[in-house]
This record gives sequence, structure tokens and C-alpha cells, in this order.
Amino acid sequence: MPHSDAHVAGRVRVRPYFRRKVQPTGPTGRAVTAGACPWDVPALCAAYNWPTGLAGGGVIAIVELGGGWVQSDIDQFFGGIGQPVPQITDVSVDGTQNSPDPDPVGPDGEVALDIEVAAAAYCVATGSPARIRVYWSTDIAKAVRAATADGCDVCSISWGADEANWGPAAGQDMEQAAADATAAGMIVFAASGDNDSSDGGPTRANVDLPASAPHVIGCGGTRKTATTETVWNNSPGNPSGEGTCGGFSTLFKPMPPWQAGAPQGPGRMVPDVSANADPNTGYNVVLHGAQVTVGGTGAVAPLYAGLFAAFGTKLGFMTPQLYLNEVCFNDITEGDNGAFRAHVGPDPCTGLGSPIGAKLASWPRLFK
Repeated sequence: MPHSDAHVAGRVRVRPYFRRKVQPTGPTGRAVTAGACPWDVPALCAAYNWPTGLAGGGVIAIVELGGGWVQSDIDQFFGGIGQPVPQITDVSVDGTQNSPDPDPVGPDGEVALDIEVAAAAYCVATGSPARIRVYWSTDIAKAVRAATADGCDVCSISWGADEANWGPAAGQDMEQAAADATAAGMIVFAASGDNDSSDGGPTRANVDLPASAPHVIGCGGTRKTATTETVWNNSPGNPSGEGTCGGFSTLFKPMPPWQAGAPQGPGRMVPDVSANADPNTGYNVVLHGAQVTVGGTGAVAPLYAGLFAAFGTKLGFMTPQLYLNEVCFNDITEGDNGAFRAHVGPDPCTGLGSPIGAKLASWPRLFK
């Protein structure tokens, strides 16, 4: 079920990147999409060879521009997967508050997805409850600055918009906030968008901010089953369907030198990394007291945030190191997002690919 909720963040109209799925069924009541089954977060982590027994310690910041969460959903979700309940602190940046909304397609779906996925991914890697700070704001850059000032170690952003909607001034301000965050030791992840290569814009190829900011790690989407993983695009060949956004920035040029091995474009390539996002193979979460399946690239940012928070504290600007360590990712070589096709190596559909968690955790060049 697509959502249409959008919020004005500062001068920019942004949206949350989650997709609820109402699965079509056949006469037996079973899903008709072959091989498409939703994942419990611990099972997906196992499929991505998650590390275990890590010391952890990273504090996770989650940026939210609307909606809310309730403790009963959190208790039900973590009880259902046998994990301890995370410590969650709400922080109002500008008067915006945790405001739960019963609308089934409202932003509560994104909030639940972010908190539950990030905390569960962290716990799988550490065995300990996550510490999460939810920053409520009308402006993404302000929320990132607040999380930086509070000393958070990893930041997850599942909201965004086409670069053209931001414009140069707001886009550069977002990049400056991310650059300051990484300089202070906080890694920033952001969803790449859910409308294929057009990102909902008027042309076949656009990219999404904040994911396109060079100091943000852009998170794209795949369709992962038990046996296969391809680019998430539920309308193959369509640049404006339901699927992962990716392409080349027209705002942040030229391409950063650390993307030298990627296909050349006018500017920074997005995304950098990917993971499961297709709502047909989505994440089982608890929302408004019920288990629902949710996908979208808004699931990928918190998945990585939980993993990297388990690696430790103050890791800072990691992106160049990731591009030097392609072996830590499952290369996605099948599928397209409309304007671009996947191929061997980094590409503007899924970036470096999906995580091989244990390799990321043990690679000495990444974590010193």
C-alpha cells in the first residue's frame, strides 16, 4: 500500500520512505508472488551473516518529521522476537513532538519501522538493548545538528525528496550538517527513495536528498528472498514505479574521488549501499498493536544504523573505506531501477550491494 504523506521540512517538502504491502492472495490464501515472504529482523540479519557478540556502545539517532510511537507496540515487537526492549528517548528539536496517528498509511509506519529495525539489528549483533534517541523536527538538517551536539554515534534518516525540491542553498546546508556530524564522529545513513530512478520527479533520472549528500551514506533497496537478491523494482523498466531510487547528483559535482571505481556520472553516485526493501519481501513490524509487513528504503537506513552502532563509537566518515572494501558486500547484478541497470561492481541501482555483516565487523581497514 503506497503512502502519500508528505511534510514540509524547512522550505523542502519531504516524505517518509516506507511502503506497506497488502499481499494479493490466490484461492488457497497463499501469497501469489513467487518466493516473496516477509522477514523477521533477526532472520534477515542471519541471512546477511550478521556478527554476534560485539561490544557495541553506539547511540543511535533517528530523525522523524511526523507521526509517533507507543510503548505497547515496542513491547509487543521485542517480546515477539525474544529481545530486550531498547531504551528510547524522545528529543524535540523545534517543538515537534512524538504524536501517534492512527491513520494506517500515516507516518507512524515509518517511525515503527525505524525504531524496531534499528534496535533489533543492533541487538542481534551485541545481545544488548539499543540506546535510541528520536529527534523530532520540521527540518532534517536541524535534527542532524542536534544529534551531533548530543554526541550520538550513528544517525538514521528515512525521509527525503528529489534534489530539485531542495535547491542549492538547502542542499548545501544539509551537506554541511552531515559533514559536521561525521567530523564529530557520527555516521549518517539516509534512504535513497522509493520511486525508482525518477525519484518522483519529472525526468527519468533524479536522486534524493539527504542520501545524495557526499557525507551521507545513501541506502538503496533490493528484493531479497531466501535464495536470490535483485534490484528492488516492482515495475521493471519503469523509471517512476515502485522501487529503489539511484543515479547521479546534479547538485554535488564532480563525483567524489572515493567513488573512482563506480560508473562515471556528472556528480556523486547514489546509493552507496543497499539491503532488502521490497514490501513483498518486507519487514515484520508491530504497528498500532498489529503485525504488519513494511518495506521501502526507509527500512535500509535503520538496518545499517543498528549494525554500525554495534561496531563501536565515533567512527565518523566511513564512506571512502567502504568503497575500498567491496568484498564486504553482496554484489547485486540483476535488475534495474528504470534509467539504470545493475552490473558487476558498484552501480547506481544498489551501490556496493547488500551487507555481509561479519566481514564488515572484522575488516581491520574499516575499524582501527
